[in-house]
Amino acid sequence: MKVKFAIFLLVLLPFISQLVVLPFVNRIDPIILGLPFLQFWLFLWIVLTPICTWGIYHIQKSEGSLD
Repeated sequence: MKVKFAIFLLVLLPFISQLVVLPFVNRIDPIILGLPFLQFWLFLWIVLTPICTWGIYHIQKSEGSLD
């Protein structure tokens, strides 16, 4: 049950962070690495989404559900 919850969380996390949270991070200040905060947030999740996908793959591979 914990494994399925972890997979569900890793699937849902990128969608929540890019769609639901987006109106709350839609601001120019602060400037991070020379980018407005919204642009930095989107670029951050471009990097973090494949990490979440790798985590799902790793969990499924360790429990043997990839055949």
